[in-house]
This record gives sequence, structure tokens and C-alpha cells, in this order.
Amino acid sequence: MTIAPTRFAAYADRASLSVKLLWAALWVTLAAATLAGCATNTDGDNASNRKDIVTESDEPDGRKRARLRLELASGYFSDGKPTIALDEIKQSLLADPTFGEAFNLRGLIYMRLSDMRLAEDSFRRAVALNPRDANAAHNLGSLLCQEKRYPESFVFYKRALAVPLYAEQSKTHMAQGLCQIAAQQKSDAEASLLRAYELDAANPIVGYNLATLLYERAEYVRAQFYIRRLNNTQFANAETLWLGIKVERRLGDNIAQNQLADQLKRRFPQSSELAAYERGVFNE
Repeated sequence: MTIAPTRFAAYADRASLSVKLLWAALWVTLAAATLAGCATNTDGDNASNRKDIVTESDEPDGRKRARLRLELASGYFSDGKPTIALDEIKQSLLADPTFGEAFNLRGLIYMRLSDMRLAEDSFRRAVALNPRDANAAHNLGSLLCQEKRYPESFVFYKRALAVPLYAEQSKTHMAQGLCQIAAQQKSDAEASLLRAYELDAANPIVGYNLATLLYERAEYVRAQFYIRRLNNTQFANAETLWLGIKVERRLGDNIAQNQLADQLKRRFPQSSELAAYERGVFNE
């Protein structure tokens, strides 16, 4: 599962799709889909060396108690109660100190509480306990990216993407692409965002940042494809309309440019983008 139960509710609430303001979009949260799958033993790549899947009947009592506390912690965290969630995580780890998923959520909680040191320690423990935990690897990569430790972050994004059947691949490709933009690796960023778009074409963050990269490289026709699709959805905002205006201006489509400008005036009359449009400042 992604950040919010409604697929893009978290995106729709944001005023900006710009890479500089997207740290909250980079995390993979521990949700019901994650909890449902974390009993599987995935140690080793050789099928003959794998243990059978642990089901409810043969899961140790300590792990059952730890999982129950983890589910409670996940609920509190989703409800915006990180300190209560942290108390539940502590109880989960008392019941089973080897429960990697609990360390992953502990990392997210410490991120919410702005304790980067303990967050990083938590994600690293989660990855150490289960090297095939793609969610934890993704989150560690995103923390390292936020701290501008780009080479390290790319190691963990790659590690997450290498896990078979990882359900959040589109999100990891997106996060990697945004991190590559921050690292000024724009060719690599384009490749990552294109892959994310292939997997999830409705993601407005991917569409906007991909269109922006192409616009900056003067590939206006390709940029037009992505920004037009985005501006025809509910996720269009002042930023996307402004980018669309600039793309259509470069391509000489005055009708499309004026239509977008009318939307910008009507829907976002107080925006900085409209102020720039009215001043004729297209290249800032």
C-alpha cells in the first residue's frame, strides 16, 4: 500500500509537485499489505535452502505478540500519533527483538519525530535482520538521499528494486529519480522516472518531474505529452498549469497556451505562477 488509502489523496493535498518539496512522498509506509506478507522466510536464493512459509498456526508466540503490537503501532502512526506508535513498537521489540518490520516502522516514526540518527539506525537494523526487506531498503535510501548522501542512497534503492515481487517498485523508481535530480544526475533521473511512469502512469509527481526534465532539455514535444496528460486530471495545480503554459509557448500553440492561462487565472488567482505569467517572466 502507498501513503494513503485513496491512491493519490496524499498528492492531491500538496500545493507543490516540485522535487524540492517532496520528501514526504519518498517513504514506503508499513501498511496492511506489508504486514500480511512479512511472515514469509525469504533467506537465500536457492529454493532448496528456503524454509516453508510460516503460517499463523506455527508462528512463535513471541512473534505473534510482536505482530499484534506492530499492527497497533501502524494504526497509531497512520492516525498521526507517533509517540503512542513508538510505545507500541517498543513493546513489539520486547516481544521479539528480531522482528525487522518493527524496526522499519520505528525508523518511520523517528523520521516523523525528526530524529535522523535513530531513524537511520532503525532502518539499518531492519535491513540487517531481513536483507530482502525492500520496504526498509527503500526507506533507508530515502533517508540517505534527504541527507544528500547520494551514492549510498542509490545502493539501497537498487537493493529494493532487486527484490522479486516487490509491490512498490514504481514508488522506488520515482524516489530514485527524484534523488537523482537532486544529485544533478538528470539522464539517470529520466530513466528512473520513465520506468516509474511505465508502472504507474497516473502518478502526478512522476509526470510533472518527467515533463520538467524534458522541458529543461528543450525536448518540448515530449514534455508536452506528459504535462498535457497531467493537466487533464484532478491533480493539475498552479505548478503544472504554469509548466504547460511554458511548453505550449515554446511550441507556438497559442490556443492551448491561452486555455491553460485562463485556468490558472480562474483557479489560482493568488499564485506566484499567475504573477509570473502576467509579468511575462517565462524563463525564471
